[in-house]
Amino acid sequence: MAGILVTVLNVMETLRLKRPDDWHIHLRDDAYLTRTVKDAARYFSRVLVMPNLVPPVTDVSAAVAYQQRILAQAPAGFQPLMTLYLTDATDADTVVAAKQSGIVEAFKLYPVGATTNSAFGVNTIETLYPLFEVMEAQNIVLSIHGEVTDDEVDIFDREAFFIDTILTKIVERFSHLRVVLEHITTREAVQFVESSRERIAATITAHHLLYERNDMLVDGIKPIHYC
Repeated sequence: MAGILVTVLNVMETLRLKRPDDWHIHLRDDAYLTRTVKDAARYFSRVLVMPNLVPPVTDVSAAVAYQQRILAQAPAGFQPLMTLYLTDATDADTVVAAKQSGIVEAFKLYPVGATTNSAFGVNTIETLYPLFEVMEAQNIVLSIHGEVTDDEVDIFDREAFFIDTILTKIVERFSHLRVVLEHITTREAVQFVESSRERIAATITAHHLLYERNDMLVDGIKPIHYC
């Protein structure tokens, strides 16, 4: 019996996902879709599409139009799920409409200046608290680009600082809000998710598991490793 048990355990060490889902993808738009959608559909069944276009995807009508542009380049069976870009102008009606749409799975929070096309984002996150309350009631995900943009904070500490000063307050105040901390890169982020309630999750960029900042900086900066 012990031998049989060992055999079963050895078999379970490998789990092959033939058609996985990608819960954080940038397909961009227009001419880029011809290539990005083809590449994504080759490997993934479902993808969660980020909304930081120019202009950003801020409401359901924009999400529907963007999804149709994606599907026009996609083979049968490929399912793009959509996100909306949180701005200072986002209101409660937009949150309710997103939940009712059947295609929008999350709202994406970008601090202003944090990443590509983040100029439309939010300066003071506390102003979004009334929206977080509506999102909590509607059971829709808050997806967060988790870093501060304060010039006084070291670039390698910005994720941890965001968790300590901003995310912790959100999680404590909105105990039923579903939160995903995107593309985490630090030990502090992993520990935060592991120690949090079950409604807190994170995504990890695959190559972040292979490289660290010395790979990027030693013997001259290597832009391909910069993310």
